[in-house]
Amino acid sequence: MSLTLYNTLTRTKEAFEPIEAKKVRMYCCGVTVYDYCHLGHARSYIVWDIIRRYLAWRGYDVRYVQNFTDIDDKILNRARAEGSTMEAVSEQFIAAYFEDMARLNILEADEYPRATHTLDGIKRLIHELEQRDMAYAAGGDVYYAVRQFEGYGKLSGRKLDDMQAGASGRMEDPEANPEALKKRDPFDFALWKAAKPDEPSWESPWGAGRPGWHIECSAMVRDRFGDQIDIHVGGADLVFPHHENEIAQSEAVTGQPLSRYWLHNGMVNVDGEKMSKSLGNFTTIRQLLDEPLDVLGGDRFDPMALRVFVLQAQYRKPIDFTGEAIAAAQNSWHTLKEGLLFAAEYGEALGWQDKTDVPSLNTEAVERFQTVMDDDFNSPGGVAVLFELAKELRRAGNLITHQGQADRAAEDLRQDWHTLVDLAQVLGLEAVASSQDAVAPADESVDAAIEAMIAARCAARKAKDFKESDRLRDLLSAEKIVLIDQPDGTTRWHRG
Repeated sequence: MSLTLYNTLTRTKEAFEPIEAKKVRMYCCGVTVYDYCHLGHARSYIVWDIIRRYLAWRGYDVRYVQNFTDIDDKILNRARAEGSTMEAVSEQFIAAYFEDMARLNILEADEYPRATHTLDGIKRLIHELEQRDMAYAAGGDVYYAVRQFEGYGKLSGRKLDDMQAGASGRMEDPEANPEALKKRDPFDFALWKAAKPDEPSWESPWGAGRPGWHIECSAMVRDRFGDQIDIHVGGADLVFPHHENEIAQSEAVTGQPLSRYWLHNGMVNVDGEKMSKSLGNFTTIRQLLDEPLDVLGGDRFDPMALRVFVLQAQYRKPIDFTGEAIAAAQNSWHTLKEGLLFAAEYGEALGWQDKTDVPSLNTEAVERFQTVMDDDFNSPGGVAVLFELAKELRRAGNLITHQGQADRAAEDLRQDWHTLVDLAQVLGLEAVASSQDAVAPADESVDAAIEAMIAARCAARKAKDFKESDRLRDLLSAEKIVLIDQPDGTTRWHRG
């Protein structure tokens, strides 16, 4: 079986072949840090987290870089409104970003470059574009000469002659925007913007100023990876002009494709309408997770249920966030959670408490999971495999509860449970036993929960997801649990 993915650049599914065997260089356009992350951000970063996890599970060494845009008009406007500074606003919402992503169990990137930390690379790239007659200075600004790049429009499929002029796709009014008069062509876009009064600026060969948005990502990709990467990801709204401009900037200098594959996630609608503040349907991650919801009978939306909601849609398609979808995702998560906590509830009855080995996985389930996920990361198909395992464990649990025993061998059920834990880990779905979940006596429930975390850690190690493995070890260590990894791949443990 081979992994195939849909490449926005070619508009076809292609077999995945990284530049270097078994290594993946992956870059994600991150947030502009002027506000709290919203539901659209949640979908994007859950999707890329799942794809990153799956690539690692498939044996790839993934280096994942995601930037922060910390120079932007929106940041400056918020700073003015609050009597603050660009730096203070950026730091506030970078911290908030990490808090929100942690709640959604999104793994941290290997690096988080910032525009303000990449200014030398940005200026160097602009200078090289000037040397190749792809950019020109005009009154303290520097513009990219769009018509000089022969392949402009190849990602979005747009043709200059078919578009209204303007870097954003709109005809610019010189009276409303005097800077438009500086351009040689209305399609040209800013690489460097001359300093304005009372705004942060940096010295450059073109005078004091700050970089344009598009050049930042080109420079950060080059700074962290070099001339080429394997996968560039972002929301569908970034295809044009942002990613189109990235390609134009980078490839004009290097003469090589910026990225082999371009992946874009679909947008989020709310009750059939585009999410926006003007429509009053704008929802931040914090509001969604912290406020009791009537559709859930006053309960809060579980962060893992939000992951399930995202997983149950193909990542490239639009997704509609409705009350019914919220309730369905919450119910679906309860089913999966029940399966993931099967050991905590029924492990003692099945004699698992003395088991220290990690059983082999259910080969048939794993193969079906890989087959569907290899098809452009078909997460709905992957979730379906998890549901089958969870529902079978629930059926066995009901038999144990009402008849005293299951109709399947204890080791077969243990294999299914470990398989569910392993595959759920690939999709970032985790459950931790609590006193409300436990039916077995407290100490034994805790032991079973520890076993579940150890199994999840073993799965992370197998997938070479060492950050997650270390995170789980640290959680166990905080509870005074000492782990002893054995040469045969099993893990013994005791309380310190």
